[in-house]
Order: sequence, then structure tokens, then C-alpha cells
Amino acid sequence: MTIMNDKTREFVAMHRDEDVRELALKAKRVEGLDLPLALDQIAGWQIASKKLPQWASCEGIIYPPHISMEQCSSQFTAQYKSEIAQTLLAPATTVRARVSDSGESDNQTTKSEPQLSDSAESVMQTAKSAFQLSDSPESDTLVAKRAMVDLTGGFGVDFSYLARGFSQATYVERQRHLCDLAEHNMAALGLDQARIVCGDGVEYLRQMGPVDFIYLDPARRDEHGSRTYAIEDCTPNVLELRDLLLAKSQYTLVKLSPMLDWRKAVADFDGTVREVHIVATGNECKELLLVLGQQVHEEPSAPRVFCVNDNQRIDYDSAAYTQGLRIGGKPLPEAKNYLYEPNASIMKAGCFDLVEERFGVTQVGPSSHLFVSATPVADFPGRGFAIEAIGGMNKKDIKRLLNGTKQANIAVRNFPLTAPQLRKKLKLADGGPVYLFGTTMQGCDHVLLRTSKI
Repeated sequence: MTIMNDKTREFVAMHRDEDVRELALKAKRVEGLDLPLALDQIAGWQIASKKLPQWASCEGIIYPPHISMEQCSSQFTAQYKSEIAQTLLAPATTVRARVSDSGESDNQTTKSEPQLSDSAESVMQTAKSAFQLSDSPESDTLVAKRAMVDLTGGFGVDFSYLARGFSQATYVERQRHLCDLAEHNMAALGLDQARIVCGDGVEYLRQMGPVDFIYLDPARRDEHGSRTYAIEDCTPNVLELRDLLLAKSQYTLVKLSPMLDWRKAVADFDGTVREVHIVATGNECKELLLVLGQQVHEEPSAPRVFCVNDNQRIDYDSAAYTQGLRIGGKPLPEAKNYLYEPNASIMKAGCFDLVEERFGVTQVGPSSHLFVSATPVADFPGRGFAIEAIGGMNKKDIKRLLNGTKQANIAVRNFPLTAPQLRKKLKLADGGPVYLFGTTMQGCDHVLLRTSKI
């Protein structure tokens, strides 16, 4: 790895807020200045200032080329993985349950259980559904004698956050330049417990002793560079490593493509998935995370599912909602005053009957994934709108609904037209305070709902 010299470092500090493309064209060639490296650092810092603000505020970080910065985890998703690890491994007395967004409280103290041992034969006796550790001083002692391994180190963002909860943290990566980068950056971040290993993650897994926690983010590109999604097509194939992972760790956290069907992924791991985490930020689904662990009971148990979109978080027992895609027999309310659209993580989970039950709303119609209610719903995990009018697609209804409106935000769910087609048909510009939804009601009626955002 090339370390920045003083000239290059000064250039980066002086120009890091400027446009990289303009700098590449206008920057003077100065002796001792490594301009390509400087431009990479400026571009990397600019991305990090939004995506990884804690890294951006740390002096001495060396950033990789642009594509690696675009593909790496964000601070939010990396911190969330760390929360998962610490909640799984924390003694019950230090776990604080988070009140769910439904208004229901899950803050019942988990039952006391023995401290986790270093043996891979040990298993947790009770599943934990809390999100955060206690802020008490005793939480600082939780890292004592804990070990974790990241078998697919990469740029090291996820590793840097996971490592903070362990006294021993090992990063494994095949590419030497990434290992050199990680060694430098982990030292800059003050992670003295980090150990960098340049080698094949699968071979390291076979030879290593048991640890408390393993993390894998399989590469989702084939040998030709084409993007892949199926678990068995990623490198390494975690399905083939399942038994070895279970033998070498208390828990394994696997990051998968958000494109995958989580139910099929759970079935593929054949009863070893303890938790499913569907993680979105900015209402865009970013990651599907599976927690693997040894079976506690003889009969396989359904995993707990966590739906996360920034500060909107709900969790549920998937066994109780195995028919999550069905429409219950609940009739639409006579007064349809409010419309609700679930966030991306709930859309991905498909737990629409759970949303009906927990938030007291009613699904508009089969496959529409929109909900209505007569009264406003506090803390709904998604967007809420006040319904101003409902009508069909005939000219009279459209004229009444638009009422002279020239622009609107248009969305469709289970509707015969796409949003651009509907916009063209209605001759509306984009934007403004009006939100129009095209959807299909119970009874297969195509309708338009004119709404305003709550």
C-alpha cells in the first residue's frame, strides 16, 4: 500500500471539498505530489463524510478507489450489525429491550442464562429480541475474552464496527492491498485488538479454533464479473460451509443480497437460521442478514424477523405469521380517511397481516400493499397520508379528483398502468403537495386516491 507523503497529504487537506473531476483537469503537476492517490483520497473522503461520518472525522484513514467506497457498508448498516452481535452475546442482565414501533412493549427482561463459553458446543438457551445494550458502565466489560472473525474482510467497514465489541477480532482477506489498507486503517481507528490475516477465508475457517462470532459477506460476482444473487452462486458458498460455521462459532452473521426471498434463504439453511434482519435506510432495502446458530430444540424453530428502516423497527415471530402474504377477511372500513404505505423493510418481509393486527389498519386489496384506516395511526412504520377523495378511472371521477390540479406525486400499487403511464394519461407534471395513488381495492376495483402527506 502506498502511504501518502507530505505533499500529497497537504494537497488532500487543501482541496478535499472541491470537485474531483475539475481537480483532475486543473491541478498543477507538482514534484512529490501523487495526484491519482490524492484524487482517490478526496473522492473517498467526500463519500465517507456522508456514508461513514465517523471514518471521515478520523485523521489518517486511507480510502480505496471509488468503486470500493460505493460498495462498502454505510455507518448505519455497520453499526446495526454490531448491535446484532452484542445483543446475541450479551448476558441477559445487560440487555435493554426496545419498545416496538407499534406501541407494544417488548421490554420484558430475558430469562437468566449461563454465561456463554468458548466452546462451539455451547448454545444460547433463550432467543433475544432486544436491539441495544445497556448504557451502564458494566457494559464496558462485555468484550472481555470474546473473539470474532470476519472471513471476508474487504475494505473493513463492517469489521471495524463489529471489532469494537470483542477483545480479539480477526480480519481475513485474500487480497494483499486490502489487508495492507485494513492494517493501516484499523490502527488509525484505535482498534488495537484487530488482527489482520492475508489468506483464504475458507481455509482459515477450517484451521481456526472456536470463536464466539463469525461474520461473512460473500462476494456477489462470478468469475466473469457478472452480478449474482443466489447463495450458492456467491463466493464463498455459505450453504456448503454451514456445518463448519456452526461447529466453529456460537453465532454466524451472513450478509446476503436484498434481492433474495428471505423465506427461501431460511429454508436453504435447513433449520439453522435463528434470526432474519431486513435492513433498509432511506426507505431503500440494503441488506438481508441471517443469524445462524445451533438448534436449541429438537424440532426446528421459525426465526424471528426484524424489519429495520432507519429508526423504524419492528420484530415478530415468523411462525405466527407464516401466511404473511395473505389477505385476511377483514372488510374495509366505511370511513377511509387515512392511507398508509409500509416502509421498504416491511414490504420485503411481506408481513402484511402483522401490520393489520399490530397497527389496526386494513389492507386495501390483494397484492396492493397499502392500508387504510378511519383514524390516524401513531408511529406507523412507513408513510402516512390523509385521503381527500377516492374515485374510479372514468372521466367524471378523474375530473372530480383532480379538480384543476396541474401537478402531483404519483405512485401505483397493483394497478394496470405504470406511474409514468398514469401521469401521461392524467396530463400532470411531477411534484407539488398532492399525492395520487393508483391501486386495486377489495372487489378488484381500480381506483385513484387523492391524498396529502401527513
